[in-house]
Amino acid sequence: MVKSRTARGRWRSVATVVAVLAGGSLLPAAPAFAVHGAVPGDFNGDGYRDAVLPAPGADVAGKEAAGAVVILYGSSSGLSATHRKTITQNTAGVPGTAEAGDWFGGSTATADLNRDGYGDLVVSAPYEDTARGKDAGLVTVLWGGKNGLTTATDLPAPSDYLERFGIDLSALSIGAGSRTQVAVAGSEGSLVFKGPFSRTGTFGSIAREDVTASPASVALGDFDGNAVLDLAVATQGLSDLSGGEVYVDPATTFRQPKRGNGLIAASGDVNGDGYADLVVGDPWEPDVAGVDGALGGRVLVYYGTARGIAFDAEPVQLTQDTAGVPGASEKEDEFGGALAVADLNRDGLADIVVGAPSEGVAGKTRAGAVTVIPGRRTGALGTGAYSFTQDTAGVPGASEIDDFFGTTVSVGDVNNDGKPELFVSASGENLDTGAVWVIPGGTSRPTATGTKLFTAPAVGLTQKSLTTLGGYGLLSLI
Repeated sequence: MVKSRTARGRWRSVATVVAVLAGGSLLPAAPAFAVHGAVPGDFNGDGYRDAVLPAPGADVAGKEAAGAVVILYGSSSGLSATHRKTITQNTAGVPGTAEAGDWFGGSTATADLNRDGYGDLVVSAPYEDTARGKDAGLVTVLWGGKNGLTTATDLPAPSDYLERFGIDLSALSIGAGSRTQVAVAGSEGSLVFKGPFSRTGTFGSIAREDVTASPASVALGDFDGNAVLDLAVATQGLSDLSGGEVYVDPATTFRQPKRGNGLIAASGDVNGDGYADLVVGDPWEPDVAGVDGALGGRVLVYYGTARGIAFDAEPVQLTQDTAGVPGASEKEDEFGGALAVADLNRDGLADIVVGAPSEGVAGKTRAGAVTVIPGRRTGALGTGAYSFTQDTAGVPGASEIDDFFGTTVSVGDVNNDGKPELFVSASGENLDTGAVWVIPGGTSRPTATGTKLFTAPAVGLTQKSLTTLGGYGLLSLI
C-alpha cells in the first residue's frame, strides 16, 4: 500500500498558517508535489540557454494557483529579470485556460524533441480538471523557435489515467526517432512518449507502465550503452520502506525492484565509463534503523554497465556522514530531497547535486542546504564535495527558519562561457512566494561570488504568498 507521510505536521501546519495570512486556501487538497524542474534550454536559438523558473502557485487573472512559468533569457552577461517571458495557460498559443488549482508549471523538463535545433519545454499542470475528471492532470509541450516558445500542443493521457498526470516529467534526446523520449509520471502509472516528435503534436508511439505502485519520480537514461533509453521510476512511499521502490524498465523486468529505495531519480555518467548511472534521493528517515534509509536522508548511486543495472545491484550510499561530504547526518535534514546530475567542473564526469531542504543552518531549522558531490573515475564518491547555504559568502540573503533552500536544483550554462551555472530554489522564502539563486560557474566549480537572486516580485509575480517560484519539489511528500 502507498503510505502517506505528508501528515508529519510540517506540511499541514505551514499550509494552514500561510493560508490564513493569505486570506484564502490554497494548495490542492491532494499531496501537492511535482518533482523535477527543467534545466535551461536555448528556446530561441540565439546560442544562449534560457532559464526556466516554474511558479505553480502563481495566481493568474484572479485564479488562485493556476500556475505560471517564467523564462529568463540567457545572454553573454547572464540572466536579467527584465529580459523575461511569463507563460500561463492564458498565453496565446498555449492550450487550455488558466483555472484555480491547476498548478501549471508543477513539473518541467527540457529537450530538443523535434530536433530542429531549438530547445522545447515540457510543462505539467498535474491538478488540471479535464474530461477524464477532477485533478486528472495535463502535460503540454511548448515548442521552441526563432521567436522563442510561441506554440504548444498537449501530450495525451489515456482515458483511464484519472489523477495527477504530470506529477513528474523527464525528457531526453540521444538521437533521432525513438531515441528521443518524454516520460510522464501520474497516479495511475507512467507513460513514455517516443519520437519522432513534431511541433504539430504528433509523436512516434507510447509505452505504458502501470505495474508499479504510484510513481513519485521518473528519469530516462541509457544504463546499458545500447543507444536505447531506459525508464527509471521511484514510487511514492511504501508502508515497509523509508521511501518508495526503485525500478528500471519495470514493464519488462517483471516488477522487480532494485535494492534500496527513494523518492526522486536522476541519471548521468558519474564514473565516466560511458554508461549512464542512476542516482536516487531517499530523504526520509528510516522506518527501521539499520534496515532501510539513513539518518538525515541519503543518496543511492546505481552504476550502469554493459548489462544494465542488475536487479540485485548493491547501490553506493552517500550521506552527510560519508567521508569528504560537508556537514553531518542529523534527524530530518532530508538530504536527497532534491537531485540533479550534471558535469559542473567540466571534467567529463557527471556530478551529483543534492538538496537538503530541511537542513538546519546556524540554529535556523529547515533553512536548507545544497551539496555537490563530484563524479569520480576511481575511488570513493565524496572526496571534494562542497556545499552552499544562504549563509555562504557571496550568496544573497540569509538562512531563515522554513526557507527550504534546496527545494529544487538544476544545472545549465546560460552565458555560454562553458562554465555551467547552478540553480537552487527555496520554496519557503518570503511566505512561500519562493526564490531562485543562480550560482555562477567557475574555473573548477560554481563560485558564490556574483550569485544572482530572483524573487517572485522581481520577475513580475506580485501576490503576497504561495507563489512557489522555483517549484515545490518533494516538500509536501517529505
